[in-house]
Amino acid sequence: MRILITGVTGMAGSHLAEYALTLPGVEVFGTYRWRSRTDNLHDLIEAGKVNRIASGGNVLSAEQLARWVQTEAKSGHLNLILADISDPSSMRRLIAGLRPDRIFHLAAQSFVPSSWDSPAQTLELNIIGEVNLFEAIREAGLDPLVHVAGSSEEYGLVLPNEVPIKETNLLRPLSPYAVSKVAQEELAWQYHRSFGLRAVVTRAFNHTGPRRGEFFVESSFAKQIAQIEKGLKEPVIEVGDLASKRDWTDVRDTVRGYWLALERGVPGEAYNIGSGTCRTVEEMLHVLLKLADRRIDIRVDPSRLRPSDVTLLWSDSTKFRNQTGWQPEISFETTMQDLLDYWRCRV
Repeated sequence: MRILITGVTGMAGSHLAEYALTLPGVEVFGTYRWRSRTDNLHDLIEAGKVNRIASGGNVLSAEQLARWVQTEAKSGHLNLILADISDPSSMRRLIAGLRPDRIFHLAAQSFVPSSWDSPAQTLELNIIGEVNLFEAIREAGLDPLVHVAGSSEEYGLVLPNEVPIKETNLLRPLSPYAVSKVAQEELAWQYHRSFGLRAVVTRAFNHTGPRRGEFFVESSFAKQIAQIEKGLKEPVIEVGDLASKRDWTDVRDTVRGYWLALERGVPGEAYNIGSGTCRTVEEMLHVLLKLADRRIDIRVDPSRLRPSDVTLLWSDSTKFRNQTGWQPEISFETTMQDLLDYWRCRV
């Protein structure tokens, strides 16, 4: 089985690649851009498990890329191909040359605050990028299983009587990023109905753990604690809104869910993936503070507040669990410990 992970250098993409490499009979390929940071692939690189197939996914023809894949790809490795979802010709060459059996589409601008700063760029990359991928699949005449990584942010404004949130809940997006994810999901549905694209959508609730970007709230807290422990920062955590409630799942459990979505999910369907446990941001922070080796105070930083924030995300993943048998296996406390240890190794 040949799989393609777009956005493999991201947190979820790198963990998914590692998981796929543990499975028998799976050839793993991933896309990256020339300016992509490969920090999240550090463990695979150190283990000698990363193989770059040419440096020209954007310049080789589909036939040349196909030959490179046949001669240069290594089993048991993450095979990296340079490609850009915002470039339709790059996508056409990639898909025609690689001819994947399964595609996990994770490449996106995924940071909500950045979508406020650059809404047009977020919409273009996330929506048009997906169109470029889908059209490349159609042009190549392929019939792969396609996973589209949606987001719980699509639910947006959730009323107190609507939790835990089922897939049938109204989508009321509250950020440009969330709007882009709703559009991605609707495109997946349209291509499924119009062209038979075997697309499965997941709406993953907050997922975190090692490699979480430092601008996400729990990772920001963990990094600040690590800085304080090393004497690089005064013993004060700077925070934004602590009252919002979230449903956190370990990223390693989430990517198992992504795999099961294509293994056992139904094309054309959307599934929630979440732990089913709701905590406030403040409760999450106190779990991290208990892991710190010294007393730390809390201070509100107005720059960390958003124009409009999603206040309540709490998943009902019954549909997904019944369909696939997925269950989270890593405790929240272990996730927070691993996240903090990740930053302790890096500051």
